[in-house]
Amino acid sequence: MSTPTSGSALESVRARRSWSKVTDDAPTREELLPLIAAASRVADHANLTPWRLIELRGDDRLRLGRAIGEATGDGPSMKPLRAPLLIAIVSSPQPSDKVEEWEQEAVASGVAHMLSLLLDEAGWGVMWRTGGFVRAAAVAKAHGLTRREKLLGWLYVGGRPPREREAFRAAVDPDRVLGRMPGGDAR
Repeated sequence: MSTPTSGSALESVRARRSWSKVTDDAPTREELLPLIAAASRVADHANLTPWRLIELRGDDRLRLGRAIGEATGDGPSMKPLRAPLLIAIVSSPQPSDKVEEWEQEAVASGVAHMLSLLLDEAGWGVMWRTGGFVRAAAVAKAHGLTRREKLLGWLYVGGRPPREREAFRAAVDPDRVLGRMPGGDAR
């Protein structure tokens, strides 16, 4: 087995971080398309593509803020204005006798995470945001979701500020989270 080299997936994953504050720069649609194509390579049992993405820019973010305000009972939320680009992650389950809905939702989550890694590697600040209002009817309606679809949150995307110094989260201790099946040999 070889050691990961410069530019490896392992190196990119280790360098990944969430950017809670971003600048007004954002990737163009044309810059997004190849990243989305690459993220679509996530494991997808039966190739169902049980997900879709919604690009929110400009006034779309204001409409989302109004929907969040309706869902929470507060005034319009300014949270969607924290980044120039939001990418809504939608679990869009497909009819299947062999792939259950939970597995299809996991695929959509995988696409979201893969896309966040690719955006990070491309030099963009990214944070996956959720909240109690993610599954609210007003928010689903604003996104044009069908009855079967579920919103999983948004990737907030923008330029990286020059001096942001957020704490870097250390990796978990792998020995703590990697166990053995009960009753197996103790190698």
